[in-house]
Amino acid sequence: MGCQWVGCQWVGCKVSDLSEITALIHEYAFRLDAGDFDKVAELFANAELRSTRHDRVRRGTAEARTLYDSVVLYDDGTPRTMHQLTNVTVEISGEGATARTYFTVLQVTGRGFHPVLAGEYRDRFALVDGRWQFTERVFDPRLFGDLSGHVRA
Repeated sequence: MGCQWVGCQWVGCKVSDLSEITALIHEYAFRLDAGDFDKVAELFANAELRSTRHDRVRRGTAEARTLYDSVVLYDDGTPRTMHQLTNVTVEISGEGATARTYFTVLQVTGRGFHPVLAGEYRDRFALVDGRWQFTERVFDPRLFGDLSGHVRA
Protein backbone atom coordinates (compact mmCIF):
# COMPACT_ATOMS: atom_id res chain seq x y z
CA MET A 1 0.00 0.00 0.00
CA GLY A 2 1.27 3.46 -0.88
CA CYS A 3 0.72 6.74 0.86
CA GLN A 4 -2.98 7.67 0.95
CA TRP A 5 -5.31 10.10 2.70
CA VAL A 6 -7.79 7.91 4.59
CA GLY A 7 -10.52 9.44 6.68
CA CYS A 8 -8.75 12.36 8.33
CA GLN A 9 -5.14 11.19 8.24
CA TRP A 10 -2.26 10.07 6.03
CA VAL A 11 -1.69 6.31 6.06
CA GLY A 12 1.41 4.45 4.84
CA CYS A 13 3.80 7.36 4.34
CA LYS A 14 6.23 9.66 6.05
CA VAL A 15 5.08 13.23 6.51
CA SER A 16 8.60 14.32 5.53
CA ASP A 17 8.05 12.88 2.02
CA LEU A 18 4.83 14.83 1.62
CA SER A 19 6.46 17.99 2.91
CA GLU A 20 9.45 17.63 0.60
CA ILE A 21 7.31 17.06 -2.49
CA THR A 22 5.01 19.95 -1.62
CA ALA A 23 8.01 22.22 -1.03
CA LEU A 24 9.40 21.23 -4.44
CA ILE A 25 6.11 22.21 -6.11
CA HIS A 26 6.17 25.54 -4.24
CA GLU A 27 9.85 26.17 -5.04
CA TYR A 28 8.97 26.19 -8.74
CA ALA A 29 6.59 29.12 -8.16
CA PHE A 30 9.02 31.03 -5.93
CA ARG A 31 11.82 30.80 -8.50
CA LEU A 32 9.53 31.69 -11.39
CA ASP A 33 8.09 34.74 -9.64
CA ALA A 34 11.64 35.87 -8.78
CA GLY A 35 12.51 35.76 -12.50
CA ASP A 36 15.25 33.17 -11.92
CA PHE A 37 14.48 31.02 -14.94
CA ASP A 38 17.84 29.23 -14.83
CA LYS A 39 17.01 27.98 -11.32
CA VAL A 40 13.49 27.05 -12.45
CA ALA A 41 14.94 24.95 -15.26
CA GLU A 42 17.31 23.18 -12.83
CA LEU A 43 14.27 21.71 -11.07
CA PHE A 44 13.56 19.77 -14.27
CA ALA A 45 17.09 18.44 -14.89
CA ASN A 46 15.79 14.84 -15.00
CA ALA A 47 12.25 15.52 -16.13
CA GLU A 48 10.04 15.75 -19.18
CA LEU A 49 7.84 18.81 -19.61
CA ARG A 50 4.78 18.99 -21.80
CA SER A 51 1.68 21.09 -22.24
CA THR A 52 -1.83 20.00 -23.06
CA ARG A 53 -1.81 22.84 -25.65
CA HIS A 54 0.73 21.16 -28.00
CA ASP A 55 2.70 17.93 -28.58
CA ARG A 56 6.25 19.16 -27.89
CA VAL A 57 8.14 17.44 -25.07
CA ARG A 58 11.09 19.17 -23.43
CA ARG A 59 13.68 17.13 -21.55
CA GLY A 60 16.28 18.30 -19.08
CA THR A 61 17.54 21.67 -17.90
CA ALA A 62 18.48 23.25 -21.25
CA GLU A 63 15.19 22.44 -22.94
CA ALA A 64 13.18 23.38 -19.84
CA ARG A 65 14.89 26.79 -19.83
CA THR A 66 13.51 27.54 -23.32
CA LEU A 67 9.97 27.51 -21.89
CA TYR A 68 10.65 30.88 -20.26
CA ASP A 69 12.34 32.67 -23.20
CA SER A 70 9.14 34.53 -24.07
CA VAL A 71 8.27 35.61 -20.51
CA VAL A 72 8.48 39.38 -20.08
CA LEU A 73 10.91 40.52 -17.36
CA TYR A 74 10.48 44.03 -15.99
CA ASP A 75 13.04 46.55 -14.68
CA ASP A 76 13.10 44.80 -11.29
CA GLY A 77 14.19 41.54 -12.99
CA THR A 78 10.91 39.75 -12.30
CA PRO A 79 7.83 38.99 -14.37
CA ARG A 80 5.79 40.85 -11.72
CA THR A 81 3.78 37.72 -11.09
CA MET A 82 2.63 35.73 -8.12
CA HIS A 83 1.72 32.09 -8.65
CA GLN A 84 -1.00 30.96 -6.28
CA LEU A 85 -0.87 27.17 -5.81
CA THR A 86 -3.90 25.41 -4.34
CA ASN A 87 -5.50 21.98 -4.06
CA VAL A 88 -2.08 20.29 -3.91
CA THR A 89 -2.80 16.57 -3.83
CA VAL A 90 0.16 14.19 -3.48
CA GLU A 91 0.07 10.40 -3.76
CA ILE A 92 3.13 8.31 -2.94
CA SER A 93 3.56 4.69 -4.01
CA GLY A 94 6.38 2.21 -4.41
CA GLU A 95 6.99 3.53 -7.94
CA GLY A 96 7.41 7.17 -6.86
CA ALA A 97 4.89 9.94 -6.39
CA THR A 98 2.35 11.98 -8.31
CA ALA A 99 0.75 15.34 -7.58
CA ARG A 100 -2.00 17.52 -8.94
CA THR A 101 -1.98 21.25 -8.23
CA TYR A 102 -4.17 24.14 -9.33
CA PHE A 103 -2.34 27.34 -10.26
CA THR A 104 -3.46 30.92 -10.74
CA VAL A 105 -0.97 33.48 -12.04
CA LEU A 106 -1.59 37.04 -10.88
CA GLN A 107 0.31 39.99 -12.36
CA VAL A 108 0.73 43.75 -11.91
CA THR A 109 1.55 45.81 -15.01
CA GLY A 110 0.84 49.36 -16.14
CA ARG A 111 -2.69 48.13 -16.86
CA GLY A 112 -3.23 47.16 -13.21
CA PHE A 113 -3.52 44.02 -11.14
CA HIS A 114 -5.13 41.04 -12.86
CA PRO A 115 -5.16 37.26 -13.27
CA VAL A 116 -3.37 36.18 -16.43
CA LEU A 117 -3.63 32.40 -16.38
CA ALA A 118 -5.07 29.50 -14.39
CA GLY A 119 -4.94 25.75 -14.74
CA GLU A 120 -3.46 22.56 -13.35
CA TYR A 121 0.00 21.02 -13.00
CA ARG A 122 0.20 17.22 -13.08
CA ASP A 123 3.56 16.06 -11.77
CA ARG A 124 5.52 12.84 -11.29
CA PHE A 125 8.43 12.47 -8.90
CA ALA A 126 11.14 9.93 -8.12
CA LEU A 127 13.21 9.47 -5.00
CA VAL A 128 16.87 9.75 -6.07
CA ASP A 129 19.69 9.53 -3.52
CA GLY A 130 17.21 10.22 -0.73
CA ARG A 131 15.73 13.36 -2.37
CA TRP A 132 12.53 13.80 -4.34
CA GLN A 133 12.84 15.26 -7.83
CA PHE A 134 10.55 16.00 -10.74
CA THR A 135 10.44 13.37 -13.49
CA GLU A 136 7.48 14.86 -15.37
CA ARG A 137 5.33 17.99 -15.41
CA VAL A 138 2.27 18.43 -17.56
CA PHE A 139 1.04 22.02 -17.82
CA ASP A 140 -2.71 22.20 -18.35
CA PRO A 141 -3.69 25.87 -18.78
CA ARG A 142 -7.47 26.30 -18.78
CA LEU A 143 -8.37 29.93 -18.11
CA PHE A 144 -6.69 32.77 -19.98
CA GLY A 145 -6.66 36.44 -19.09
CA ASP A 146 -4.65 39.31 -20.57
CA LEU A 147 -1.29 37.71 -21.38
CA SER A 148 0.11 40.73 -23.26
CA GLY A 149 2.23 41.89 -20.30
CA HIS A 150 3.33 38.38 -19.42
CA VAL A 151 4.59 36.75 -22.62
CA ARG A 152 5.92 38.15 -25.88
CA ALA A 153 3.89 37.13 -28.93
